[in-house]
Amino acid sequence: MELVFEKIHVPDKHSFITRNMILNHHSTKIHSHKNFELNLITCGAGKRLVGSHIAPFEEGDLVLMGPDLPHCWDILYCEEGKTPSCIVVHFYENIISSDFFNIPELHCVEELLKESAKGIFFQGEKVARVRQKMEKLCKLTGLPSYITLLEIFCVLLDIEEKEFLSVTPYSESFKKDLDRINLVYQYVLQNIQSGVKQEEAAALLHMAPGSFCRYFRSKTNITFMEYVKKVRIGLASRMLLESDKRISEICYESGYNNIANFNHHFKTTMGKTPSEFRKTLQELEN
Repeated sequence: MELVFEKIHVPDKHSFITRNMILNHHSTKIHSHKNFELNLITCGAGKRLVGSHIAPFEEGDLVLMGPDLPHCWDILYCEEGKTPSCIVVHFYENIISSDFFNIPELHCVEELLKESAKGIFFQGEKVARVRQKMEKLCKLTGLPSYITLLEIFCVLLDIEEKEFLSVTPYSESFKKDLDRINLVYQYVLQNIQSGVKQEEAAALLHMAPGSFCRYFRSKTNITFMEYVKKVRIGLASRMLLESDKRISEICYESGYNNIANFNHHFKTTMGKTPSEFRKTLQELEN
C-alpha cells in the first residue's frame, strides 16, 4: 500500500481548521500531511495505524499527531443506523507564534507539540472534557474558537494517562520500512481465511523467519503473530455484528481451526466470549 501525501488547506486568515468527518475509504489509506492533527473518534471502531503503531480503536479515542506522521483509521464496525465519524483539528506549529512561545506559561504547549511527533493517545476521564470542547469548537469562529483551542491544549496538558504510539518519530528513512511492512499487512488481509504463514510473510521481504520476526516487532511494537490475532479477532467481531452466522462458522472463516482456541483468543482481546459479545450486541439493538 502506497503512502499518500495529503495537502490540507487551512484558509487564509485562519490558523487552524476544525471538521466533522465521515470515516470512509480514504481514512483507510495510510496518509500523512504537514499539519498537526488532533483526532477524536465520535462513532465507530476498528484498527488504527500511527507510524509504527497498530492497535484497535473505538469511540472516544483521542490522538494528537505531529506533521509527516503516517496514519490511518480502518473502520471494522459501527452501530447500526450510525455513520463512522470523527472530529479533526488541523493546524501548523505557528498556531502559537514563536514570540508567544516565549511566554513561560506556554513552554509546556511547545513540549506537547514536540512529543506529538510519535503520536499521543490520551485516555481517562478528562478525555470527555476534550470531546465537549471539540464539539463546541466545530460551531465557533474567530477569537472564541482560538480561545477554545487553547482550552483544549490546557486539558490535554492535564491528562496523565497517555501513551506514545510510534516507536520513533517519522523520517524519510522510515518510509522504506513503512512500505515493506504494508506488504506484510496486505498479505495478512488477503490470506487471513485461507491461512497465514510466517515463512511466506518473511519471504515477501526476502528475510529468514527469525530475522523477519525481529524486524516486524522492532517496527510495529508487536509480534507478527500478535498482529495476525488482532486481524482475526477484528474480522470475527465484524461478522458477529453484521451476520447471523454460527459462531463455529465465524471461527473458521476468521482463520481459526480450533473453536476452543478461537474462544480463548476472542475473550482475551475483547473481554467477552464470542457468544457473550453477540448477546451484548443484541441487547443494545433491543
